[in-house]
Amino acid sequence: MIRSRLLPIRSLSDLAVPLQRAPQPHARLIQSNQKMTELSRLGRVSDARKVFDRMSQRDSVSWNSMITVYTQHGLLNEAQRLFDEFQGKNVKTWTILLSGYAKNGQLDRARMVFESMPERSVISWNAMISGYLQNGDLKRARELFDQMSERNIGSWNSMITGYCHCGMMIEARELFDQMEEKNSVSWMVMISGYVEINEHREAWVLFLKMSRSGTRPDQAVFVTALSAATGLNEVGLDRLVESLRTVSMKMGYERDVVVGTALLNAYTRYRSLDHALKFFESMPERNEYSWTTMIAALSQNGRLQDAVSLYERATDKGVNTRTSMMTAYAQNGMIEEARHIFDEIAKPNVVTWNAMVAGYAQNGMLEEASKMFLRNPFRNAASWGTLISGFVKNGQSRGALKLFAELHRSGTAPNHSSFASALVACGNIGDVEIGRQIHSLAIKRRCQFISFVGNGLISMYAKCKNVEDMLQVFRVMKVRDIVSWNSLVVGLSDNGMLDGARKAFENMPKRDVVSWTAIISAYEQAGQVDVAFKLLFEMLTRGMKPSEVTVISLLNACGCIGELRVGEQIHCLIRKLGLNTRLFVSNALITMYFKCGSLDGLCHFEEMPNIDSVTWNAVLAGCAQNGLGREAVNIFKQMQSVGILPDEISFLGLLCACSHAGLAEEGWAYFNSMSQVYGITPSVNHYTCMVDLLGRAGQLHEAEALIENMPVEPDSVIWEALLRACWIHCNTKLGQRVAERLFRMETTKPRSYVLLYNMYASEGMWEKAGEIKELMKDMGITREPGRSWIQINNKVHSFQMGDKEHNEIEEINLKLNDLYRAFRTRDYGKETNRVLLDLEEKQKQDEPLYHSEKLAVVYGIMSTPNGTPIRIMKNLRICGDCHSFMKFISDITKRNIIIGTGNRFHHFQDGLCSCGDYWFS
Repeated sequence: MIRSRLLPIRSLSDLAVPLQRAPQPHARLIQSNQKMTELSRLGRVSDARKVFDRMSQRDSVSWNSMITVYTQHGLLNEAQRLFDEFQGKNVKTWTILLSGYAKNGQLDRARMVFESMPERSVISWNAMISGYLQNGDLKRARELFDQMSERNIGSWNSMITGYCHCGMMIEARELFDQMEEKNSVSWMVMISGYVEINEHREAWVLFLKMSRSGTRPDQAVFVTALSAATGLNEVGLDRLVESLRTVSMKMGYERDVVVGTALLNAYTRYRSLDHALKFFESMPERNEYSWTTMIAALSQNGRLQDAVSLYERATDKGVNTRTSMMTAYAQNGMIEEARHIFDEIAKPNVVTWNAMVAGYAQNGMLEEASKMFLRNPFRNAASWGTLISGFVKNGQSRGALKLFAELHRSGTAPNHSSFASALVACGNIGDVEIGRQIHSLAIKRRCQFISFVGNGLISMYAKCKNVEDMLQVFRVMKVRDIVSWNSLVVGLSDNGMLDGARKAFENMPKRDVVSWTAIISAYEQAGQVDVAFKLLFEMLTRGMKPSEVTVISLLNACGCIGELRVGEQIHCLIRKLGLNTRLFVSNALITMYFKCGSLDGLCHFEEMPNIDSVTWNAVLAGCAQNGLGREAVNIFKQMQSVGILPDEISFLGLLCACSHAGLAEEGWAYFNSMSQVYGITPSVNHYTCMVDLLGRAGQLHEAEALIENMPVEPDSVIWEALLRACWIHCNTKLGQRVAERLFRMETTKPRSYVLLYNMYASEGMWEKAGEIKELMKDMGITREPGRSWIQINNKVHSFQMGDKEHNEIEEINLKLNDLYRAFRTRDYGKETNRVLLDLEEKQKQDEPLYHSEKLAVVYGIMSTPNGTPIRIMKNLRICGDCHSFMKFISDITKRNIIIGTGNRFHHFQDGLCSCGDYWFS
């Protein structure tokens, strides 16, 4: 009885045994194959091989999987050995090896495999064609495409994609139109191809054609169409995006999170962030990309706190969302907060690890970035590229090259980013030999024709002043994209070949905003500012919108030549383009206004919602340029009160301002605080400001002692500052001693000799003055003649002393004589002793009458309405007589007169000058 009852139990136990048995051989085989694939994804190649070697049974999938692992990680020799060992090769095996060689740039080996194949499928043909396309050899790809007896839609799409990636949209469109059957990929590739070359209207038209053809747009096409729409123009853009939103709803994509997120991305780029947030809140479904898009947009537009609030609301904080917030913190300098989020992620993926490395690098913390890199268990080529790029961006080019060499030794194939960063490093330090070695490695890896690498080679050779190799790289490139042409234009202009740069610009098949900016900057840097402005107007006429870099380059040009009117026009353009909120642009505007002698720089500063240390430094430098010493001191105090630490540049502007305004006591205090309070070691430039300040204040021996005891080597500029002070205060003995120092330094600057000559002349030491004059003659040193410029009705009028060329010179001289006689009655004659000429007193009183700035200011009075400010630029300092004359003119005409002398400005108003009569000499 008991036994009979136990039997069923024993039977049940027997039935349960198979549930605990090991997997069947076929199941183990599948598991092992999948394990190899997973380990490959994690970059664990050696572990994948161990799995392969332990397999007691392998099928073709096993062999193909392991060969694929090797090819995916650039280990082609291992892949080839395994391929040769495998006896059961099939078409897929051959195609895997072919693709591996092709994707790693070894096209000759890939073609050998292709030609050796016992049979080929359409996929094999497509793989070989894709290899040629990926390596920029469109010609061979097309030849192979034309040889195909059978093509599938993938063949057509691959060839079209290759043309699109190279910007060859005419050829791509020709093939596209020949296709008997098109799928959504075909349409998407063409539309995105037009978007890539900024042909947004053509992309949009093609999308409309697709819609009319009856092909239902999928997610990818909608995303691409949104890119096309947002690139058209700003007028009616909101309406266009809204219409796409309506279409998506009609097509049933209303709740599609991918399309919704693409719309959100469009809103964050072209509408107010508040509107984007409203759309975000209305989305019926959100994915991680929706959250990361909104968080990134808020952070990048200076609304970090809103980004934090949104992040805290996210119910499911996945790895991508956390990585996005981590990146936002890092980009805003809050690296501790970024690290806190990183530590919260249980299983960070390789993207997260790389983002943390990038965050440390962005904040200049290379040691921490390196430690994080070494801890990364998923380290791959992208990880190396991130760290190498970080070293380059932090000015550690040699360290970056050491890392690149270590990457090469590790056996990991450098990715294109690593090659590009290493080439930038070579260019930064001008090491063309290492650059050539990297070039050779790129050739070995068959990636020299990849545009990313080829463009890096062009820039590297250009920076190393090796124009011949730069041109050779450009000539042999199989496909040149717009970046290639832009790199060539920049390379030629940076090497002084402006005509060549212009020719390259004119020959470009397509131009983008970078192209226009490059050629505009080239002319600006070459001093041909008028051509730069003409190019800007041509750019606008062609419907191309200037970028931040474009307008900053032009603002710099305006500042260099004192072209305030054009600078104001560019300011209006900046407002129209919506660039006035960009910090870099605002800083450039401040600098432009001050360099043009306009105190609107202060007004613009006061209106700025956000400012950084560059802003403060720009204002301090501007105050120094315009003789606003007291204002500079107040600005510096404001800077301290808001917690911004001054740097070397801050103190340079502040000390110059104190020097120009005669604030000796304040200058000394600030100079001492550099090392005592802020731990900043003064440079020779800071010492020069102090010598100038002390010298002008008459403390000549203190200035000399400062030079003698300074810890840095004095240069000719600092001795010239003291020599000028000796001339101002008629200290010939010290002046001679200083001049001897300058002569021992073999200076050939005319101003040193002219100062010494005039110092002797002012003391009546004509024999000594004659010796200096003969010495100048023997050495071929001539003093640059004084010139002044004034712009009237968009025309620049130039004057020089005793000018006879101007077509109204007779009227100018008559008016000047009348004004000068009235001026002399005001007892300003004492200033003629500051006129640096070897002349009799009668001549000394006559010659200053015809100085260029006097001619210019009189012409300004004659040619402009009463009350109009007069702006004059001149190449030399203003003399004492002219300085007094300008005060007189500003008083009797009730006009503001602004005179720029190099990098300084005098503002005359109501008989007074902004320099307080301290700075004219």
